Amino acid sequence: MNRRDLLGRACSLGSLAGAGEPAVAPARRLKVIVTGGHPGDPEYGCGGTIARYADLGHEVVLLYLNDGVPRGKPKDEVRVAEAGRACEILRARPLFAGQIDGEAVVDRAHYEAFHKLLEPERPDVVFTHWPIDNHADHRAMSMLVYDAWLRMRKGFALYYYEVSDGEDTVQFAPTHHVDITATEARKRRACFAHASQSPGKFYTLQEQVTRLRGIERGCRHAEGFIRHIQSPDFALPLAP
Repeated sequence: MNRRDLLGRACSLGSLAGAGEPAVAPARRLKVIVTGGHPGDPEYGCGGTIARYADLGHEVVLLYLNDGVPRGKPKDEVRVAEAGRACEILRARPLFAGQIDGEAVVDRAHYEAFHKLLEPERPDVVFTHWPIDNHADHRAMSMLVYDAWLRMRKGFALYYYEVSDGEDTVQFAPTHHVDITATEARKRRACFAHASQSPGKFYTLQEQVTRLRGIERGCRHAEGFIRHIQSPDFALPLAP
């Protein structure tokens, strides 16, 4: 059996799990990494899917490009602490790439540094921003992930996610949907853990997105993803 077969078999547990069913031990524990420009981005875009993976017994890491603090602002660790609380709710581990909010750099040195950060994690699947998001930090993270994927010989599954579709993410047409009806409440709590970032305002828009994707999927709430066409393919939790 080759690696792709193993991945497919392991993740098929997710596609068979029903809403509200207890977690079961996976055939093989996957390493799932969800990247974001800032604390809160993975939670808003993928929080329900993250919770699904965690409930299936897989290891999930939320990798943030920066700590959400612009240059000149005090390093009070507020957003780092919020990210820690959100990760506790989702049963994930936080990791930071060390760049500065609003000043993302994409050059040879940063490509190499990001690759050195990602490769030891040995991911089976990585989720990242849509490469034409309006926020420059999102686009930078997407390019850093893409370069690492190429350097790692396209060895992990690569998916793109949306954040506040129509406001930040545009021209996004999902190839895959994940039913998050059973985990939407946990996603909400993780997003509201970022209390300094007006979650009441931003979650309202994100909830509209999950309801729209839910209509497409045939459920109450869903998250949409685009799989890179050359990416290893395997089932997402609750994917059709």
